[in-house]
Amino acid sequence: QVQLVESGGGEVQAGGSLRLSCAASGHSFRGFTMGWFRQTPGKEREFVAAVLWNGGTTYYGNSVKGRFAISRDIPKNIHYLQMYNLEPEDTAVYYCAAATETARMTRRGTSDYWGQGTQVTVSS
Repeated sequence: QVQLVESGGGEVQAGGSLRLSCAASGHSFRGFTMGWFRQTPGKEREFVAAVLWNGGTTYYGNSVKGRFAISRDIPKNIHYLQMYNLEPEDTAVYYCAAATETARMTRRGTSDYWGQGTQVTVSS
């Protein structure tokens, strides 16, 4: 049974940093694209970042480019989202995700597996 468990959310002031972690289990995840989405009430789910299975290629949503960095520890099946220079507009529930096809995540805004979500709140 696949499980994705996020950690690292919390509250931070604008301009601060946070690092989210997602521990994956129940599958080898070799060949999977791992990523992050976020959602606020009343808005559609937004693609944030993705990293290919070998950790060498990354993708970012336009609103976070240059401020967020995704990475993965392949042997540990953990991927991370390092967030810098956070803005109040980054406030959302952040979900980690795992997809068998990169395009599902980066183009169609969906995934095969989801975590339960972790709240990130950025105060001004």
